[in-house]
Amino acid sequence: MRDRSTDLQNDNELKFSREQGFFDKSRLVRFFVGLSFALCLFSLVHFREVRVETLELNNVSPTFIVAQIDFDFYDEEATIILKQEAVRDIGKIYLISEKQVHQRLVDFDNALLADQKWREELQGVSFDEMYGASKEVEKVLLQLRFTDPRTLYRMNEEGLPTGNYQLYSPLSGVQEDFFPKQIWQNIRNQYFSSKSYTPSVLDFVFRFFESKMWKIDEDIPAQRNLRRIVQSKVPDKITHVSAGNRIIDKGEKVTARHIAMLQAMKTSIGESRNLWSPLTLLGSALLTSLLLAIGYFYFRTNHPQVLTSNRKLCLLLAVIVLTFSLAKISEAFLLTAKGHVTEAIRYPIIVPIAAIILCNLMNPGIATFASGLLTIILWITLAVDRQGFILINLAAAFVAILSTRTLRRRKEIFVVCFKAWLAALAVIFSLQFYAGVLWSPTVLIDVISSAAFMIATAVLVVGLLPLLESGFRIMTDVTLMEYMDPNNDLLRRLTIEAPGTYQHSVLVGNLAEAAALAIGANGLFCRVSSLYHDIGKMTTSQYFTENQLGEMNIHQLLTPQESAQVIMAHVTEGVVLAREAGLPEPIIDIIKEHHGTTLVYYFYRKQVEKMGGNKGLVDEAEFRYAGPKPRSKESAIIMIADSFEAASRSLERLDEKSLTELVERLVREKVEDGQFDQCLLTFEELATVKKTLVKTLLAAGHSRVKYPSREPSMSDE
Repeated sequence: MRDRSTDLQNDNELKFSREQGFFDKSRLVRFFVGLSFALCLFSLVHFREVRVETLELNNVSPTFIVAQIDFDFYDEEATIILKQEAVRDIGKIYLISEKQVHQRLVDFDNALLADQKWREELQGVSFDEMYGASKEVEKVLLQLRFTDPRTLYRMNEEGLPTGNYQLYSPLSGVQEDFFPKQIWQNIRNQYFSSKSYTPSVLDFVFRFFESKMWKIDEDIPAQRNLRRIVQSKVPDKITHVSAGNRIIDKGEKVTARHIAMLQAMKTSIGESRNLWSPLTLLGSALLTSLLLAIGYFYFRTNHPQVLTSNRKLCLLLAVIVLTFSLAKISEAFLLTAKGHVTEAIRYPIIVPIAAIILCNLMNPGIATFASGLLTIILWITLAVDRQGFILINLAAAFVAILSTRTLRRRKEIFVVCFKAWLAALAVIFSLQFYAGVLWSPTVLIDVISSAAFMIATAVLVVGLLPLLESGFRIMTDVTLMEYMDPNNDLLRRLTIEAPGTYQHSVLVGNLAEAAALAIGANGLFCRVSSLYHDIGKMTTSQYFTENQLGEMNIHQLLTPQESAQVIMAHVTEGVVLAREAGLPEPIIDIIKEHHGTTLVYYFYRKQVEKMGGNKGLVDEAEFRYAGPKPRSKESAIIMIADSFEAASRSLERLDEKSLTELVERLVREKVEDGQFDQCLLTFEELATVKKTLVKTLLAAGHSRVKYPSREPSMSDE
């Protein structure tokens, strides 16, 4: 039985090149990468937002909430009541309408013109003097205001000007009335004592205006201004709440006062944490160390290759830090957005981004562990609904991981996110039903917000994957599908410059893919790598039998050493062409390894014969490929399939017996030569590979019924 963990390790290694440069091996780089991540994690843990329950305005509270700490809050409702009480004693302010005052002045002028008796009474007084005195009275009346004693007292208390105010309140229901003589006397004493008018003139003018009935209206702007000034002097009401006091009861309607209390409690908790206290720093450092230790021991036990490769470690930590950043950005948006968005969007879905990327670029085991650890870290550090957040993120992430394992095209990421969204919906409805609620507006908001998060996840993953694949030189199934395109420049050149080699590569790919799938290896990688494994033959295609098309064998003009060097050079030339074309390093590894360090036996044997059969006179190293030997199951399978397909062309008859004998001999020779010493193939898998290769080649080379030739018809004779 196959070891599944071995298969996962092998599949993971195929995505990365086995060649390690300075950056990949440097311990100094590894130290700085780890230190940077530790500081990032510490910052996330230490400077976390305070979590308090969130309630929606005008909704019913699902539970009771008590104060976690002593705090003071701005009591808006109490402040409004105090301000209303402050203006309760303020009465109305009245004025004489401007239109009526002007009309009274016109009446006075007309009276002077119509009845000239005033000239006899006021000898020596001109009309202009009379008109001037009346205009002055008009001016005073327009500025005049009337109110009650309490209102006038409050105005004096607030330091407001009251010189033009008179104590007077109209009787209820009376439209017009005479002003008391005291008011006119006050006006004369206050405004005309210093005027240069003759007393008799003032007596005449005031008698006229006193004899008239006046209608007064409310001065609404003056009343509002007075109320605003008085209310502005009322201090804000700050209410103290002691720890343990109940803020809201279960089933109580949520008001703005409840929300203000919760926000004030959150602020007080944050201030009480004292982030720069040694004990607080020590607590965050211990929690950070615990999380780092869990991650370190997990990878040392299950994925040690991640800790020994800076490139893999950087990729893993970069995805985690990216997830941290997206989580904090989402949290900041939810906390600062208007319209109580925090209360509406309860479950931000962040973890599936990391799950899909890590599953696609590394392996499902790493993605699963990282998703679980990320969920716990974000659950601790984010100001979110804790129960719903952890369930919905874990469910969506795990479904995404299960769906991502078969990802072959980038557009399938949207299908993966859709499946993850369905898992999120299941969690949302289960929590709702568990709370005894069948349907509510909150459920609709959760459904819409979760869909928005998953759409954003799909868009981000589609955009980030190519960047990460290129930046960290990773080969994924999506990348392989792109390189399998026949329109690829190298494959098009191969079909034209070395058509026989191309056909050979296609057949080797089919054989290797079938064998790989039979033992649980990466069949797609085998198929794509086989298409490119002999691209080096394009440089000297005429030296290889499959491309000679019955022409003269050019090797007849070369010595065995020269022929061997030309044949072996196709590996080196292939690596050069592959690097120029930017092929993934794992495919380049196959080009290097598909012959391992095997012997070019045909020309080696010719050289031995040339030396009279004395092997001591022949340097075997001159006839061996430079290697390295196959270091993966896929590389070993391609080596066997390559030799098997080429050797099968020399058989006179293709049947199960002959092919079985051929593959047994080829594999035995390579085993004896030590070619499979560095790969992970077991004897059980090797037997399966041999059976599959025979079966597949027989199916590809099956014979058809021979159709008889058509006899000529009467019309042809």
